[in-house]
Amino acid sequence: MSTRTHSVSSHERSLYRHSAVSTAHSMHHSQLSEPVFYYFAYGSCMCPVDLKRTLGENTYPYVVGHATLRDYRLRFSRRSLRRNCGALDVVPELGSTVEGVLYRIPWRLSDRLDEREEVPRGGYRHEIVAVDSGGYSYTDVRTYVVIDKLPQELAPNDWYFNVVMRGAVTCGLPEQYCWQLFNHMHTLQQQQSWKQNLQSA
Repeated sequence: MSTRTHSVSSHERSLYRHSAVSTAHSMHHSQLSEPVFYYFAYGSCMCPVDLKRTLGENTYPYVVGHATLRDYRLRFSRRSLRRNCGALDVVPELGSTVEGVLYRIPWRLSDRLDEREEVPRGGYRHEIVAVDSGGYSYTDVRTYVVIDKLPQELAPNDWYFNVVMRGAVTCGLPEQYCWQLFNHMHTLQQQQSWKQNLQSA
């Protein structure tokens, strides 16, 4: 794709799939000693390394794997207060799909995830969805949707762009979808740059 996504080497992906996905899959079939919830990530939280910064512990063991959310599509519907750029959202659309990462997270970390998604400040809210992952169907899965949606999409900054692509590639999202995601964000950035150039001319 570009140097942004090529920073994830094939060796990294191989190690990840062997140690993280296998571990998470085995955890799915075993009983944990603490309550958990399923979480579908489609934006920056697809990257386990970045999610670790929020939750304060290693998140690789919580990865179930690549997952598909049906009858929704991606949209940059919110300005992130922390990053001052566009942030991803999912909106209902029959026939569309959103690819992402399914996590199985301890309930004790729920408040930290809500804080990251600006739930206390009215940024996002919980939406309960069903996703498919690894040949299984999962219901009662939490994801987050923007409450007050912008009328037009707002471009991400380079940091958000990079972390979303790193998560998509590292966690094995389909190559065609990764290209679509890349092109969507790149197009928004180009449009924003063009508008800024017109305003400064």
